[in-house]
Amino acid sequence: MPQVEATVVKKAIDTKEDISIIDVRTPQEFSKGNIPGSINIPVEQIEKVESIFTDKSKRIYVYCLSGSRSVYAVSSMMKLEYSNVLDMKSGLLAWRSSGYPLT
Repeated sequence: MPQVEATVVKKAIDTKEDISIIDVRTPQEFSKGNIPGSINIPVEQIEKVESIFTDKSKRIYVYCLSGSRSVYAVSSMMKLEYSNVLDMKSGLLAWRSSGYPLT
């Protein structure tokens, strides 16, 4: 499973890389705080990603609260032939513990 640390995602945001970020938590969790610029696609609906991201080579970071739901989502996206999708290791817990901002 391709994984990256929260620091890699933060750097990609700060340097304005051409990336997308998917939060696979529930809409209720998402509304309580999320990584700036992320979109919410609950893990149970991850197949919807194909209607949102048609470029399957685009770099996409995926996260949840702790990293378990995002691993499942990344695996599902890889089966849908997304080639540059990465799990943010330890999810929002790692992001928060690094002191990074939430929206």
